[in-house]
Amino acid sequence: MQNKGIIKLFAILFGLVSIYQLSFTFIANNAEDDAEAFAAQKISSEVKDYSALREIEETRYLDSIGNNNIIAGITYNTAKDKELNKGLDLKGGINVILQISVRDILSELTNNSKDPAFMKALSRADELQKDSQDDYVDLFFQAFEETPDARLASPDIFANKNLSDDITYEMDNSQVKPIVRKRIDESITSAFEVLRKRIDKFGVTQPNIQRLGNSGRILVELPGAKDIERVKGLLQSTAQLEFWHVFKGQELAPFISQADSRLKEILKPETETEKEVDSTATDSTKVSQDADIEDLLANAEEEEDAADATQNNPLIGLIKAGGGQGPVIATFSVKDTALVGKYLRMSQVRSLLPAEQRYAKFVWGKSAEEDELIDLYALKANKANEPDLSGSVITNATQTYDQYGGIAVSMEMNGKGAKKWEEMTTKAFNERSQIAIVLDDIVYSAPGISTGPISGGRSEITGDFSVVEGQDLANVLRAGKLPASADIVQSEVVGPSLGQEAIDSGILSFIIALGFVLVWMVFYYGKAGAFADVALAVNILFIFGVLAGLGAVLTLPGIAGIVLTIGMSVDANVLIFERIREELAKGKAQIDAIKDGFRNALSSILDANITTGLTGIILLIFGTGPIKGFATTLLIGICTSLFTAIFITRLFIDGYGKNGKSLAFSTAATKNLFQNVGIKFIAKRKLAYIISAVAIVVSLGSLFVNGLNQGVDFVGGRTYTVRFDQSVNATQVEGRLIETFGSAEAKTFGSNNQLKITTKYKVDEEGTEVDNEISRKLYETLQQDLPKGLTYEQFNVSNGEESTVGVMSSMKVGPTIADDIKSASYFAVIGSLLVVFLYILFRFRRWQFSLGAVAAVFHDVLIILGVFSLCRNIMPFSMEIDQAFIAAILTVVGYSLNDTVVVFDRIREYFNEHKTWPFSRTINAALNSTISRTINTSLTTLIVLLAIFIFGGDSIRGFMFALIIGVIVGTYSSLFIATPIMYDTAKNKSEDLLAKKEEETEEGEEVI
Repeated sequence: MQNKGIIKLFAILFGLVSIYQLSFTFIANNAEDDAEAFAAQKISSEVKDYSALREIEETRYLDSIGNNNIIAGITYNTAKDKELNKGLDLKGGINVILQISVRDILSELTNNSKDPAFMKALSRADELQKDSQDDYVDLFFQAFEETPDARLASPDIFANKNLSDDITYEMDNSQVKPIVRKRIDESITSAFEVLRKRIDKFGVTQPNIQRLGNSGRILVELPGAKDIERVKGLLQSTAQLEFWHVFKGQELAPFISQADSRLKEILKPETETEKEVDSTATDSTKVSQDADIEDLLANAEEEEDAADATQNNPLIGLIKAGGGQGPVIATFSVKDTALVGKYLRMSQVRSLLPAEQRYAKFVWGKSAEEDELIDLYALKANKANEPDLSGSVITNATQTYDQYGGIAVSMEMNGKGAKKWEEMTTKAFNERSQIAIVLDDIVYSAPGISTGPISGGRSEITGDFSVVEGQDLANVLRAGKLPASADIVQSEVVGPSLGQEAIDSGILSFIIALGFVLVWMVFYYGKAGAFADVALAVNILFIFGVLAGLGAVLTLPGIAGIVLTIGMSVDANVLIFERIREELAKGKAQIDAIKDGFRNALSSILDANITTGLTGIILLIFGTGPIKGFATTLLIGICTSLFTAIFITRLFIDGYGKNGKSLAFSTAATKNLFQNVGIKFIAKRKLAYIISAVAIVVSLGSLFVNGLNQGVDFVGGRTYTVRFDQSVNATQVEGRLIETFGSAEAKTFGSNNQLKITTKYKVDEEGTEVDNEISRKLYETLQQDLPKGLTYEQFNVSNGEESTVGVMSSMKVGPTIADDIKSASYFAVIGSLLVVFLYILFRFRRWQFSLGAVAAVFHDVLIILGVFSLCRNIMPFSMEIDQAFIAAILTVVGYSLNDTVVVFDRIREYFNEHKTWPFSRTINAALNSTISRTINTSLTTLIVLLAIFIFGGDSIRGFMFALIIGVIVGTYSSLFIATPIMYDTAKNKSEDLLAKKEEETEEGEEVI
């Protein structure tokens, strides 16, 4: 092998970088474990709401050490930003897709026009959207064109006063459409920015928000979020601009002091031991068992001082700057906003507010991304929590300059707003107070009124703005008047307990699968297998290092993808070792056999991995959420497996044999295994055809009679995973649920004390109220099977508590997005088949090979579908057809093609080497020569999948079952379906298959 030095250097550097990237995860996890231990010792489990109080203590602990140098200049905050992200299924939290209502935006752009042509087009677009993948605005334009002589530029539609600068009466429909599209896009962009700012309030790490194409859909992922109901409410509340009178900072100073004292009492440990406190000691944590706590806090002296400050003054200790005469109550660190908000929402704290302040609404100011400080305000709210003036009165807003050349924002109001604005500015001027301009509970500005009451509805906001900030504020003012509702069309909620269980099961399956593969390789290939094991360990390091470096999210299907990669990565080493054994059997010297073995195996390795990679890319494009995680790890694993198998294994083998040492590629037990196999595959093809035909007929019959159990991904609905403290009868529970919801299904999910409940009750209705109604009815229906005394709050996954009883996870998919998911899945499967057909046609240059490969894939997919149809009501785990199942189908497609391509590559090679042999003999010999590789790869992959299936958790058991069936059927089809079909379509013109392979190098040239 040439350039060994460069390869060694690259491998070492790659390994060091991977270790460095993973070190952040290790450091962050250690710090969080220390925080958890500190909180557990500080807050007894007997204290009321101990879980929430422990969470506060953990946050305070991590804040106190956040900037402390742990190792080599790495702090906890640095490590947290760069750690390997854990997905929803491993960490708990919520994942939602929001649909911004384009219909509402269109109505608002027309000033809620009631024009018959406009209203008819909206209704028609609603109908078309149910069965179409097109954007709503395109469907609206299509529907509008159905009305003869209807004009978008009508003064009753878009040629109104608000759009007069852009749209005139003379414009035709083709001129108006791009302007409307632009306005809609601006509105969705504004909504996206509003949502992006909202998620900062939730106090979660590694949030993700992204627009999904131009459909008006926005994906929000909040791993670790616990207050699910609050999250849903904030995400769905309409983006509205508000104007409020505000309290002066000095008016709230007494309350802040009293709140600080009350918090000290609330957070004070309540056990008898903890009450024995020496009040004169300087250490704030003075209980007798605090030796361990002191060890945990024994970092730098400044961190101890910071911890003392917040311990003695939980609220005041967090203040970075006071308020004063202005509207700012105090200034805090951005990182403390979630904690301060939690303090101020406590009922024990709010009860301290005097009568004139009891409705005070605490909100944060707007801060720049790079700013570490943020201001706290108190709005003068009322019992109804209604603002003095809403942003719906704003007709226009632009960024301008004031008389001194400073940045300003000019705004105009309608008549109603102008009158109310005059009243507000009169009051603010007389009281020398300020008016807060608030969007989504964020104060963008709180200007004072210095020139007297403002009449006419025109006013100017000045402040310390940059040009960009002024433009943003103008955008906010304009966007505030667009009541674009955001409906949750898909959501998934996972409780923290289930997330931890997923981590445990994922790690266990990973260890078992890895252990088997390591042992098997040494058993079968001896020392060469040990070298392959080292390469496999390096491969795993590379995979996790790349995931951490790219900021990718690790999910449970992602772990499954890594474990599957372990099984599949063995294939490359098996191909190489089998080719080396063949060369040794021909009598070649060891060094020549190794060189020729690696070179001859390269083509098969590349073809097999490229076909699998192509299906992985399609999964990445069409998949969502966890499926993308599976595809990401699969693709990374393919790349790293190729490098480690081809180069790392080669380095070890060459290094061992460079001094003439003999290296056996087998053991005494496997030396002659699968040698001289003489199976007549072609002669048995008709029997195989009959077996496959029967299996396909049975599958098709079951599909027509039983159908498939389509999951909520494809049909819409709600599904809940509910755990009980004892075994329950699924049939009886289902009967009660049907009485409640009319349509419901309950199936045992994993153990006998856990059910998966699905219902389509009110599937077309959106909103938090509907979600809460269904959740409440579910609780009442199941109450007789739940532990006595279990409250609704304890039952609901939205409470954020770690529990072993109640709703462990939930999912909702609206009917519209379900249709989109189904369509995307069809495109993914068909697209993968088409891409693979073209690739095989390109590589083998004969359509017979492509036909055989695609026929085998269709055969595999039909049988898997048949098994899922036949067993839908038998298996004690989910047999639903959902996105995970489609991912399994595409993975099976890749695996089956992997097998088929290896076989075809050997057939092509034998045609070139044995031109005088009969057609059938050439194919039989080629197939028999791959038997050892086929059994080795299939067996290891199957054992790996079984390990995940048994130990990997309930949520991916159906996914793994599909893969297991796929591996078995795929191995069979590559030998008995793909090759015989190729044979039968080419047996009368076998001369077409005798073309020599195109050689990329000259004869004898080393390619590795």
